[in-house]
Amino acid sequence: MKKILIIRFSSIGDIVLTSPVIRCLKTQLPDAELHVLTMKANRLLFEHNPYISRTHSFDGSFSTLLPALRAERYDHIVDLHKNLRSLRVKLALGVTSSSFPKLNLKKYLLVRFKLNMMPPLHIVDRYFKAVECMGVANDKQGLDCYLPSDASAFAKVHGDFSLEKFPQGFVVVVIGAKHYTKILPVDKVIEVCRQVKLPVVLVGGREDAERGEQIASGEGLQAINACGKYGLHESAMIVKLARAVITNDTGLMHIAAAFRKPIVSVWGNTVPDFGMYPYMPANQDDSVIFSIKNIPCRPCSKIGYQRCPKGHFDCMKKHDSSGIAATVNGFIR
Repeated sequence: MKKILIIRFSSIGDIVLTSPVIRCLKTQLPDAELHVLTMKANRLLFEHNPYISRTHSFDGSFSTLLPALRAERYDHIVDLHKNLRSLRVKLALGVTSSSFPKLNLKKYLLVRFKLNMMPPLHIVDRYFKAVECMGVANDKQGLDCYLPSDASAFAKVHGDFSLEKFPQGFVVVVIGAKHYTKILPVDKVIEVCRQVKLPVVLVGGREDAERGEQIASGEGLQAINACGKYGLHESAMIVKLARAVITNDTGLMHIAAAFRKPIVSVWGNTVPDFGMYPYMPANQDDSVIFSIKNIPCRPCSKIGYQRCPKGHFDCMKKHDSSGIAATVNGFIR
């Protein structure tokens, strides 16, 4: 039996985007034993994946991690992070490894000089370059997101968002993101929600709760603020129960894609050209991207900022609220 270590430390969306590689490794190499290495905070994203035998957590210290990994006697490492931390692990274990083209230079050219040399290839397809050496190919079945099978884990969610309370269903609006420049402003979200023809559930973390209250209290809205009231798995279940999802470029966007939800994604300072848009190969028509073209400063970063470097924030403020709402209404007809 071949024992393989897959490395991906963060973040939520990036981890969900590794799921096709994990699935195809196990289904195409059924005798392989797959382990993953991730940050401690992210291990719950792997814990319920049936293709994974063991999850190793990194808590910031190599002193206990490396001896534990050496004891596993891996045959191969698949590096889906490709940073100094994963390099240290590979050097310490001293076994064969493979990785993927990260394209940092091309990303830099796009951000710094607006010279787009990025290949028209999704990050998932680039991840598969790391397993070509083992004869593993993309099955084009999309993303996976595995939740706990214990129904009691979602009792509150199923109670709060039951068919009795929402007989025609609801639309999820993911209002948060890690960086300010990836977040649709409150007034724009209110404009969108006011025109959506189903009740809206606002989803995000604790840091989004106050903004969620601002939105939910908007005049003429039928919106529920769920921000900060549910854990990650519960928020994912709310997404799974939704009729459609409106989202910023953030982790829950990829979770929505894993559940094959119709998605309207709204982009700010980042661009789909980086290859991290919703991955839905079997149902591409269910993903519509709203991205403002011809803004000379965009993309200003491959990740994001806590404020607009130019001060105008046109990449978000110029979005067509009516167009976003009309698109999601088309999905829920």
